Amino acid sequence: MQVAITQKEGISIARVDGEIDINTAPQFKKAFERLMKEKDARVVINMEKVGYIDSSGLATLVELLKNFRKINARLKLASLSVKVRSLFEITKLEKLFDIADKEEEALSAF
Repeated sequence: MQVAITQKEGISIARVDGEIDINTAPQFKKAFERLMKEKDARVVINMEKVGYIDSSGLATLVELLKNFRKINARLKLASLSVKVRSLFEITKLEKLFDIADKEEEALSAF
């Protein structure tokens, strides 16, 4: 699993490639440490290339969201695969997260 973070018009875009599971969740969380120190940060996590996420990955995302909210930062998810999106729906996490169909949609919603 890899996370590449770029900037576009003051918004951080994290493109994730690979599975977010019990083995990669710590690495995933670590990728966002710098951003968690930026008050009022705006972050989009593009999950287009995430084919699988387990309960550890979901818990890590919830923890990230909670931490970002503490510092008044905003987090959006984008481009979830059908499989990952259905997992968010089953667990009712789609009500907790701001999820956009495409990265561009998430960017324009800030």
